[in-house]
Amino acid sequence: MEEIVSLCKRRGFVFQSSEIYGGFASCWDYGPLGAELKRNVKNAWWRAVVQERDDMVGLDSSILMHPKIWEASGHIATFNDPLVDCKTCKSRFRADHLDTTPCPQKSSKMAGQAEPCALTEARLFNLMFKTHVGPVDRDDDSNVAYLRPETAQGIFVNFPNVLTTSRKKLPFGIAQIGKAFRNEITPGNFTFRTREFEQMEIEYFCRPEDAPRLHEEWIQARYQWYLDLGMKRENLSLRPHEKDELAHYAQSAESTGTTDIEYQFPFMDKPAELEGIANRADFDLSQHAKFSGQKLTYFDQANNEHITPYVIEPSAGADRATLAFLVDAYHEEEVKEGDTRVVLKFHPQLAPVKVAILPLAKNKAPIVEVAQRLRGDLAKKMVAQYDDTAGIGKLYRRQDEIGTPYCVTVDFDTVEKDNAVTVRDRDTMQQERIALDQVKNYLLDKLDV
Repeated sequence: MEEIVSLCKRRGFVFQSSEIYGGFASCWDYGPLGAELKRNVKNAWWRAVVQERDDMVGLDSSILMHPKIWEASGHIATFNDPLVDCKTCKSRFRADHLDTTPCPQKSSKMAGQAEPCALTEARLFNLMFKTHVGPVDRDDDSNVAYLRPETAQGIFVNFPNVLTTSRKKLPFGIAQIGKAFRNEITPGNFTFRTREFEQMEIEYFCRPEDAPRLHEEWIQARYQWYLDLGMKRENLSLRPHEKDELAHYAQSAESTGTTDIEYQFPFMDKPAELEGIANRADFDLSQHAKFSGQKLTYFDQANNEHITPYVIEPSAGADRATLAFLVDAYHEEEVKEGDTRVVLKFHPQLAPVKVAILPLAKNKAPIVEVAQRLRGDLAKKMVAQYDDTAGIGKLYRRQDEIGTPYCVTVDFDTVEKDNAVTVRDRDTMQQERIALDQVKNYLLDKLDV
C-alpha cells in the first residue's frame, strides 16, 4: 500500500488536502489523473445503472435540505457512533473499533515507560455536520441545517416529483451521484474513510411482494459490475449483515436485510465494504409521508389501488470504488532479468488516459507536427496525452505506471515512408503498425469508449 500511496502523489492521482499548510486530517484532493479516474468510475456506474436501463432515471438533489427530513429519516435519533476518550493520550476512538484502532499511547515506542491507557465510558456521538442558514445564529436553533450524511433522502422526498414527470411504472429506480458528509470519529486508511465523500446511490421502487427477488437481483448485478470492469474475483466477496448490525431502515420484519459487496484492501486484515445493497421496505416513504403530511404512494391502475412501494437500495462509495480499482490494477512485473515495471492494468473504461502520442524525435518538426495533429484529432473522442519529455523507453514506463492502455509512436517512417504509426499495447507490450488514417477507429474499437 505504501508503494500505491507514493505512486498516487508522484503521478498526480491523489494529494493531501491543504498540503502547503501541513495538511488537513483525512481530507484528500484528486489530482489530474485521479480526477479522470474517479470521473470514469462514476461514468461507468451511470452508464450501467441509468443509461443502459429503461427502468431508471437520474436525479441531482441539493446537499442542504429541510432539517425535518433528518428527523423523519431517523438520522437525528439514530445516526450515532459510540465514542470513547483516552484520558492519558487525549485521543478519541469509536468504541466498536478499538480492536483495529490502537491507542497511540499503547503503540508508542515508549509504551513501556508510558502511563497505562485509560478510556472513558462510551457515549453516543451524532455523525452529522451541523451548520446554520442565514447570517445570524439563533438561540432557538430555528436556522440549524445539516450537511447531508447520505444522498438517499433527496431521492425519497422527490419521489412524487419524479413519478409525475417520468411517468415510470413499478418497478423503477432513481439514481444519484453526489457528495455526503459524516463527522467520522476515526477516519483513515488513505481515501477509504473520510469525512467528505461521494456516493453513487440507487433507490429502486417496487411492489412489496417483488422486493425479495429484486433485492437478490440487484446484489448479483452490482457484484457483476465490479467483475465486468476488471476487478479480480478473489478480492471480492458478498456478506449478509447480521441482525445486530442492520441499519434502522432494514430492521423491519418485511425487510430481507442488507448484503455488502466487500473488497480485500491490502491495509486491512479482512474484507471491507465497497457497496451495500439494502431492502429498506417502506420505511422511508412512510416516514416522510408521516412527517410531511403528503401522500407518497403509487397508484397501481391494473389493480386499482394505492400502495407504498418497497425500496431496494444499492449504495456505493465513489471514493472507495476508485481506491479499490486503483489497488486492484497495481502490478509489478519483471519484463526481463533485473528490469521490473510498475503497471496499472485498468479496464479501458476506467483508465485516466486512453492513449499517449509519443514522437520519436521531439526536435524533428514533421514528426512533432503529425503527433500533435493526431493527438488533437483523438482528443475529440478520448483523453489523449502528448509527451516528448524523455526517451521512448522511459515514456512507455511512465504511461504503464499511470495505466494508459495504448501508446502511439510517430517515427521517421511515419513521415518519410509508410504514413503509419506504431501502436503498443500496455498489457502485452506487443507492437503493431497501423495506418495513420485508421488509428482512431482502431482505438475506438479496442477501448469501447
